Amino acid sequence: MEILALKAIHFIGFVAWFAGLFYLPRLFVYHVEAIENPGKEAIAEQLGLMENRLYRIIMNPAMVLTLAAGIALLIIEPAYLKQGWMHVKLTLLILLIGYHHVCLSYIKKLGKGTKPMSSERLRFFNEIPTLLLVAIILLAVFKDTLSMGTLLLILTGLIVVLVVGTLVYKNVRKGAATK
Repeated sequence: MEILALKAIHFIGFVAWFAGLFYLPRLFVYHVEAIENPGKEAIAEQLGLMENRLYRIIMNPAMVLTLAAGIALLIIEPAYLKQGWMHVKLTLLILLIGYHHVCLSYIKKLGKGTKPMSSERLRFFNEIPTLLLVAIILLAVFKDTLSMGTLLLILTGLIVVLVVGTLVYKNVRKGAATK
């Protein structure tokens, strides 16, 4: 029963964490666009407040909950640490934690009125958690039955879809702005 409770806590934590990881970079896009437009200082200030609260009140506790429950599961079931899929999953988790901390550096830069990158590049940055989530979920569900080649093929296809979708959206926005 304790394993099921820990899995539930782990799932709740990562759902909340990913909600923040999906939303925060979108706020960055709007924040950069507010910085680029004179007269939007109040909007930029409000976005900065939202970014800070999201990161500190939701994302950090959700990440800690996810990690704590995951570590507890590995302590109870240490055999997972001998499986290849878990090594890949843990590597992706380290990348995700890195992404989480890069977001904090962007919050600080935006708070000073400095753009970490263009809003267009931030739209691509916003898709990184999607790729990590898909890979982590596929690994957790299929474990060693999913070959790394298949996983890379799925992720490559997803990258193509995301890039094309982002570029199409950019052209739609440009077309709407010129009308």
